Order: sequence, then structure tokens, then C-alpha cells
Amino acid sequence: MPSTRIAWLNVLTYHEMLHFRNNCLCFLIAFLPFFAKAQQVVPLYQGKAPGLLPAAATVKENIRTDKVVGLLVSAVTEPTLEVFLPEKGKGNGTAVVICPGGGYGVLLLNREGRDVAKAFNDSGVAAFVLKYRLPSPTHFSDPAMAPLQDAQQAIQIVRARAGEWKIDPGKVGIMGFSAGGHLAATAGTHFGRPAIDNKSGVSLRPDFMILVNPVISFTDSIGHTGSRNNLLGPSPAPEQVRWFSNELQVTAQTPPAFLVHAGDDTVVGEKNSLLFYQKLRAHKIPGALHIYQKGEHGFLKDLGFGEWFGRCLFWMQQAGYL
Repeated sequence: MPSTRIAWLNVLTYHEMLHFRNNCLCFLIAFLPFFAKAQQVVPLYQGKAPGLLPAAATVKENIRTDKVVGLLVSAVTEPTLEVFLPEKGKGNGTAVVICPGGGYGVLLLNREGRDVAKAFNDSGVAAFVLKYRLPSPTHFSDPAMAPLQDAQQAIQIVRARAGEWKIDPGKVGIMGFSAGGHLAATAGTHFGRPAIDNKSGVSLRPDFMILVNPVISFTDSIGHTGSRNNLLGPSPAPEQVRWFSNELQVTAQTPPAFLVHAGDDTVVGEKNSLLFYQKLRAHKIPGALHIYQKGEHGFLKDLGFGEWFGRCLFWMQQAGYL
């Protein structure tokens, strides 16, 4: 089944993608969890993760399954990078680090990670699912920085091992869903301030961002309170809120972005994507923004995976990444 899906996605024109039946693509994507198994799992750090406190040594990672969103992982203290490479001879050199969502409290590891990685492989893109640390003041000395450290470390590893994985180090992007979108946007706006040991001088700047119903802002007006509280605590300092409100951190060096959101998203408002896109354009940074009338948070209803993912692939092709 995946090989059939590869052929269809590779030959579809943009307009054909628009008219392709969502229910057919949903049927195809439903098979991905059976095949989405990493070829390799790489620990992010040699030894302990930065700022790990003694209490973290007794923490056991919690894995459970939700009937709607699938596999959920919490209490992550040992971050990893799951490697998904295209079939031999079919890679195009592009790579994407995927940050699953979950409000900085859990990770939707399959639906917003492994399944998407397999779909990228079908189009020749190497994908790396980041199981990042979830902030906890009892586990880490600087819990707010732990996810960003992991995202930067993931980009560093992918570039450092680009030859081994047949990746173009100039085509390494980052993708995120919901709070994972916040992490991806943070990596795309704060790369100039390394949060990790980077003695080798590998660039920590992602070449592009893919942000799916992302949390962008932590401001009271449009920010997602749950993600903010989980990352920064219930009473964050104003300078922390500003630093992690990524619409305020866009510069002329921020990488291009593809953004997609649902207009009826009541969890993370579409204003997050709209404002980030406006800031990108104000700095003359290319990008694409798609707001769907329906879809709710995570596109659990009304919109098939193939619809927005097809547009994402088209944008990547236009931008020269495919």
C-alpha cells in the first residue's frame, strides 16, 4: 500500500491534489502506523542531558494509547531522535526534524511523528522524529530551555551525520504540530543563541519550517495558556513571555515557513499562524499560509491528511527542497 501512495503523490500536480478525494487519502494514511517504524533510534546526548537533576534518575517514561490520537508519551527525560530514511536510491537529500505536539505535557508520537515521517519518506525526504524532554522543575535545572536544547541538538546531529544519511546539510528543515510547532518556531527564531554545546560550529538554523496549527505566541491575547504554563510555569516573567512569543522574534534571518491552520480551531487560534506569517512577510521572508474553514485542532475532523500534506509538498517543491 505505501508504494502505491508514493507513486500517486509523486505524479500529482497541484490542481490534482486539490481535487483528490480526501476519503481515499485518509484510507491510505490509515495504513501508515503499521509501517512507521524507525530504522534507528539515536540518543540526543552522550551521557546525561543538560541540566538533568538527580530526581530525574527515578522517572519512568509513561506510554499510553488514546483511541483518538494514538500513542501518547509523557515524563520524557532521555530524549532521542528516531531515524526514518527513504528507500535506497530514492532520497532527494532533504531532511525534516519533526516535533510532535501535546501542549508540552505529552507527545503525540505516532500521529504527529512517526506516521508523518513515513509519508515524507514516500516523497524521498529523510525524517527524524524528535522525542524531546517535557519541562519539569523537578527534573531539569532550566526546564523552559530543555525542549529548545533538544531541538538544536537534533539539528546539529542531522547536519553532522549528513554524509552518513545522504542528506544535503543545506536542506534541513524543522516541523512541528501545536506546541511542537511552538518548539519548531522557537528553533527557527532563536538559532543565533545556542542553548547547547556547539564547539563544532555546525549551523543550528533550520533551512525551513513547517508549522501545523502551531502555538506561536505566549501573549495573553492569542497565546495558548496551557502550553505556556507547562513550559514557563503559572507565573512567568514578562521577559520570558516575550522571549518565547515567536512572532516578536522574527528577523530577516528567520527561515521560510509553511503554515497551516483551521479557522474553527478552538484550542490554538488561527491568529497564531496569521500573525507569524505577517511578521515573516514584513521581513520579506517567503512563506505560505493555508487557513481551512473546518478541521478543528489537529485536523481530526473534516480534513484528510493528504489535503494539507499535499500542499506542504507542493510548497517544498516550489521552494526548491524537493
